[in-house]
Amino acid sequence: MNRLVLAAALGALIASPAAAALKPGETAPDFTLQGFQAGKPLTFSLAEARKKGPVVLYFFPAADTPGCNIEAKMFADATPQFAAAGATVIGVTAGKLDKLQQISADNDKCSGKFPVAADPGATVARKYDAVMAARPELSDRTSFVIAPNGKIVHAYTKMDPSEHVSETLAAVKGLKGGGK
Repeated sequence: MNRLVLAAALGALIASPAAAALKPGETAPDFTLQGFQAGKPLTFSLAEARKKGPVVLYFFPAADTPGCNIEAKMFADATPQFAAAGATVIGVTAGKLDKLQQISADNDKCSGKFPVAADPGATVARKYDAVMAARPELSDRTSFVIAPNGKIVHAYTKMDPSEHVSETLAAVKGLKGGGK
């Protein structure tokens, strides 16, 4: 009986989305990371990006994996909508760092439309509490919308990539004047 209860509890935990520790209203930790856009190296600074408007920061577990490829393609396809709302998109991963340059330019993934950055050791992901419980060396699938003032206005955690774009785009559009 105890095994059945434990299995049911574990199943519920795995099936339900984890809650991101950083909540709306909290200050987003600034960071600077190395990454790529359209296959070209870059340095991404959250503080600099916030000067232009809201930032959609999405953490993903590992580059060039099925769920992450779907999510990257969805964000790439929605990049014009985010840009129209004044938002910058950045994808960050602690996993498969060697694949970032490739996926940043791939038309079936990022299409060169937004940067992806490496988070070796999940240092930034830990500050956002966006690491996998079972594999804390990897980023969880968590998306944040950060206002220009540095406050988190939306956080969404779910391993299924299908709603991250709609969740963050709605939050960006909900900011007055695109969050500027």
